[in-house]
Amino acid sequence: METLEGGEFCFPQLLNISCRKPVQHHAETVFIYILLSSISLLTVTLNLLVVISISHFRQLHTSTNLLLLSLAVSDFLVGFVLMPIQILLIGGCWVLGSFVCGLFYYASFILTSASVGNMVLISVDRYVAICDPLQYPTKVTPRRVRVCVCLCWAFSVFYNGLILNDFLKHPDRYNSCYGECIIEVDHIKGAVDALLTFIGPITVIVVLYMRVFVVAVSQAHTMRSHIASVTYQRSQTVTALKSEVKAARTLGIVIVVFLICFCPYFYPSLESQDISINIAFSVWVLYFNSCLNPLIYTFFYPWFRKSIRLIAAFYIMKPDSCNVSLM
Repeated sequence: METLEGGEFCFPQLLNISCRKPVQHHAETVFIYILLSSISLLTVTLNLLVVISISHFRQLHTSTNLLLLSLAVSDFLVGFVLMPIQILLIGGCWVLGSFVCGLFYYASFILTSASVGNMVLISVDRYVAICDPLQYPTKVTPRRVRVCVCLCWAFSVFYNGLILNDFLKHPDRYNSCYGECIIEVDHIKGAVDALLTFIGPITVIVVLYMRVFVVAVSQAHTMRSHIASVTYQRSQTVTALKSEVKAARTLGIVIVVFLICFCPYFYPSLESQDISINIAFSVWVLYFNSCLNPLIYTFFYPWFRKSIRLIAAFYIMKPDSCNVSLM
């Protein structure tokens, strides 16, 4: 943490070991607090709506939506737990102790990895659904999806425990004074983490979605070649082409947003530099992906917009509301 001369001590009773508060402009600090608090609230609200919608309405209990539910849970926890604690760090002093400091970073790594894992599972699900639709119901069952989701979370907990093993034993080892909460990951572990959490997943997502796009284009060409000169059939083709364009646009949004949000965070690892994480812009860009995920993965679905209206009208409080049709 940056300490500036003239700043107040975080813990005045511990002058010899206490960090200094950074000198901050009041107006800028208030603006940052409001902005980041709004992002946190929006992240919590959007993902909570996804969780309620998929959990409550039986028509939404599909294999694909189970993956969206897992993604929404991880993103909800980012907005509900990680973002508020990160906002506290703006003041320049960590007041929650070394144990909570270690737990905070461990939870941050777990939720980030779980979110990425869920995105990979969603891309696999869409790949099977588009490229092998006849076998999809037998290959992708709710039971198998639940197992994959549990394995994703279990791997995230175990893997990040290994990466942060030394830090979790001594969470204050990198602090230069009392009132800091800093973690450092050496360039070797950072490179491995970047490979497993960034390069590997983005490669899988790009390859699978490009394959989906190629198959979609091929199917559209096949439909055009079999068109008869009837208005209804032409209308069907136009609809298919619109869906093709929408799929391409969604693909671009998914890839670009993922890269934009994760590149600043993993760049030091790719450059073989030590990673030092504190109050950093890259961390907030990474967290902001949790706010964008529900927009990308759910606002494209009409059922989600309808479920929001029903939730806002407290319709879900009525008996048998879980059986309402959303499609």
